[in-house]
This record gives sequence, structure tokens and C-alpha cells, in this order.
Amino acid sequence: MSRILVIGGYGGFGARLSRRLATAGHELLVGGRSRAKAQTFAATLEGAEPVVVNRERDIGAVLVEVRPQLVIDAAGPFQASDYRVPKACIALGIPYLDLADARAFVCGIGALDGAARTAGVAVVSGASSVPALSGAVARHLAEGLDRVTAIETALSASSRSSAGNSVAQAILSYVGKPVRLWRGGRWQERSGWHELRTERYSVAGAKPLSRLVALCDVPDLELLPDMLPGRPAVAFRAGNESRVQMIALWLLSWPVRRGWLRSLAGMGRWLLPLQRWVGRWSDDRSAMAMTLKGWRGGRPVTKRWTIMAEEGDGPEIPTLAAELVAGQLLAGLVAPGARDASALLSLEQFEPLFATLAVRHETAELATSGPLYRRLLGGVFDRLPGAVQAMHDVHGDAGASGEGEVKRGGGLIGRMIGAIVGFPPAGSYPVHVEFLQRGGRERWIRHFGPHRFWSWFSARNGLLYERFGLLRFGFALPCDESALRMRLVRWSAAGVPLPLFLAPKVDAREWQEGDRFRFDDRITMPLIGELIHYSGWLRPVGAESEEDAERGLRTAA
Repeated sequence: MSRILVIGGYGGFGARLSRRLATAGHELLVGGRSRAKAQTFAATLEGAEPVVVNRERDIGAVLVEVRPQLVIDAAGPFQASDYRVPKACIALGIPYLDLADARAFVCGIGALDGAARTAGVAVVSGASSVPALSGAVARHLAEGLDRVTAIETALSASSRSSAGNSVAQAILSYVGKPVRLWRGGRWQERSGWHELRTERYSVAGAKPLSRLVALCDVPDLELLPDMLPGRPAVAFRAGNESRVQMIALWLLSWPVRRGWLRSLAGMGRWLLPLQRWVGRWSDDRSAMAMTLKGWRGGRPVTKRWTIMAEEGDGPEIPTLAAELVAGQLLAGLVAPGARDASALLSLEQFEPLFATLAVRHETAELATSGPLYRRLLGGVFDRLPGAVQAMHDVHGDAGASGEGEVKRGGGLIGRMIGAIVGFPPAGSYPVHVEFLQRGGRERWIRHFGPHRFWSWFSARNGLLYERFGLLRFGFALPCDESALRMRLVRWSAAGVPLPLFLAPKVDAREWQEGDRFRFDDRITMPLIGELIHYSGWLRPVGAESEEDAERGLRTAA
């Protein structure tokens, strides 16, 4: 069999991978900074040899001395790593792969593509749960769909399996820091370890799990939008079973988000012992789920893949992709060049390895209520102008861009109400609207230049309800082939119904002009006068006309 050097071969994930490769009959070189640790671990594997390797020193000299047929880097974290190891492998003509999950490292590996092709060497980054396994799952779920609109992944490890220095340092590197997401039809920033929520994992034959997860910065956020038809919004959350630890880390993220602290990276020395202490009461169960929303034949579809590991087998899963890709590299099945692992494997290739573990996984197509406006209007929806239908056919995530003009009332009270709601000042603006569908509701975030305001929409008893904070407004939706209108029929504050004669007057209309969606909304208050009047046009992201594209190029120039 082949001679393989595993850097970090006695670490948390490296040791598991080393055992797998040794069981398969490969000759293992167990690499690491500590000769004693490498010797102790190598003694547990038949035919394994210890090797002292430091990625930050002359890795090339070590490779010349031990001359492996494949180098696997499992010594995380990769968030602050450079490419000296794969560069050394390219120079010596040795195939390379790693278990990196650091976004910049994995997504930037293509910078070595030219050199790797010239040298005739295959270089692969991210052969782990992300993006190798997650990429395989995303492509599996997307099969048969015309377009994909949203992908949300949630991973929850047991406290025991996540109590490693590399894992802790990787998380702390982005807690509270800006995380770049493709959402609402454009790139935007959110904060790491925010958007905290409870995720429920359920697989037939296993006890369900409910765990807190929070936003993470992983390669999927950059890779998956371009991988699937429709350029879907992508979010990735992770966490462990300790709700106290999850919330504590969320609280600690705020000083970083506010700029009071540069980073929490220095807290690893305190976080790691806490994780290990909490891990003593761990139930040793881990889970991962990916939910994908899209369209098939004009119908909304929601699909979900869930995997649950028991008996402490969760930490084995990140090593499976590396084992599979290692086999491909050694067999010469990966063409020369440098690439990430998101498109190298299929979910079917993982099946034989899943069968060796205490793992259950399943794919399900979930019932979906469909877009809010289509559900509320029924057959009338299909008679609306095409541009109006397209704007309201929201399933998962969508975005639209255009131009708008805002006029504001001049009264003091009106200006105060507008400031509380977040209405933009008067003026002409580029407009972008984000549509997020979740739990049968839609959240609209309206951006007028640098200003934004948002509200939630839901359906109840045949009415469309819009909520701004404590205020809820119920609308009837008279419409025909020419336009859709909104007529206010009830309103409330903090759940208390208010008299209609005191309600604001809302004159809202949506129609199609050419190939554009047009909107005109005017809100006035009794005795106060006009609060705001905004109008303009929108087009779904990705549906620009040639005229708009040319105008955009001129603006960029």
C-alpha cells in the first residue's frame, strides 16, 4: 500500500484518520511537533512511524527526508495558516489534501492551481464535513430541482467531541466578527456566533435532539451559492449541547461586534478547560442537518437531510471525506491542479463508511405551505401581472433591486413616528429589498440607499398582516389583472385592537410596467397628515434587462 504522512496525525481528528488509513493497510507516518506524542501514538498502529513536523518551519526538508506518496494536513486550526505545506508538496511533486474548514484558506486554494497543474500534482483542500460532505449533500438534495433558493445547515457536536484546541481556536477566530453571506440576492455581512436559534434533529430510530446553534464562518457560505442553479442564499450554524456555553459565548461576542475587543482568540486557554469539564456530562451524540428550498416544475419544494451519530462516533464523520479523497488521489483519479473538495464526492460514496459507525441518516421531502401571497390569494394569484407574481413568489429567500423616491411629511409628530419606524429621509435612492420566508411568514427588509426598515408579513383569516414592532395591520388584498392593492381593515398595538377611525390611511398599489414591478405606497395619519410616500420599480435579482445591465456597467465605470 501507500506511504502517507499525516501532519497532526496524533491530534483529535488526525488520530482518527490515521487509524482509518492504517486499518486500510497504508504505511503511516504520524507527524507532529512533539516527538514523544508522535511516538506514543505511532506505537498503537502496526507499521507506523513517528515524524517531527512543524508547518511553520522547513516542511520541505522533512518531505525530502521521509518522501511520502501523499501528505494529509490535519493539524488545525487553519484560520491563520498559509500555503507553505501545499507549496512544498507541489515543489516535490507530492499530492496533498487537508481537513481545513477555514473559509479563506479553503476558498483561496485555487491560487495554487497554475503551479499545481504545471507540476502535475493534485492539491485538495476542505476534505472534511465542510465543504466535502456538505457539498455532496447539497448536490444530492438539489437533484431534480429547477432552481434552489435557500440552504441552511446546522451542525451540533457533543461537548466531549468538540473539546479540542483546534476546534476552540477556529470558533473564537470569528465570534463577533463580520461574516459575509449571500442573502436576499446580494452579499451582506452578519456577525459570527449571532442569529442564535434552536434546531431540532430527528431521524427514524433515534431519540430527537434539540440544540442551540449559531452563525459560523465556513467555506460553504462562499462556495454553495455558485454551485447550484438559482444562486441560493446560504447560512451555516453550529454549536454543542451546552446551552449555557452557547449563550455565554454569544454574550462574549458583543464586545467584539461593538469593536471594544479585537478578538476572543486569546480566550482559548479558558474556553478549552470549560469545554472539557462540560464534556464529562456529555451524551456523546452529534447531529447535522441541511434544509434546502427550491422549485420543481413551478412548485415549491423543501428537502432535508439529517445525520445523527451516537456512541461517540460523531468525531469520525469529519475524517470520512479525507479517507475517500485520499483513495482518489493515490489512484490518480484527481486531475492535477488545486481545488476545494466541495464537488469531488457524492453522498453515495459515504454510505459504506457510514455503515461502519453508529450513524443514522435520512433524506425527506417536507410538506411546504408555499409562498405567502399565493397561499392567501388562491387562484386569483395566477391572474396578477407576471412581474407582481414574480415579486411575491417567495420560497426560502429572494431579493430585488431597482430605484425609488421617498417623500416625507413635514409635521413634527409625523417625523417622530417615521424615525421610530425607521423610514428613510426624503430623496431618490437605489432600492434593494430582501425577502426571507420562514415558518409560513415573510420578512421584508427594504433598503433605500444606506437606510433600511423592515416588517414581518403573515396570513390569518383571509387577511394579510404586516407587523412593525408592537403594531400589527390587517389588510384585504383587492386585485385583478392590472394591479394588486392593499386595503387596511384592522389594526392593533401589543395585541390590543384599535378603532379603525384612528388608523393610518394606507394607499398601496403594485402593478407591472414594461417588464418591471412598480410600487406606490402612501401612508397618512388622521390629524397628522402624510407620514411617507415612496414609489419606484424593482426587478428580481438576476432578471436585469439589457438596458439596466448597460446602465450598471456605466455606473461601475
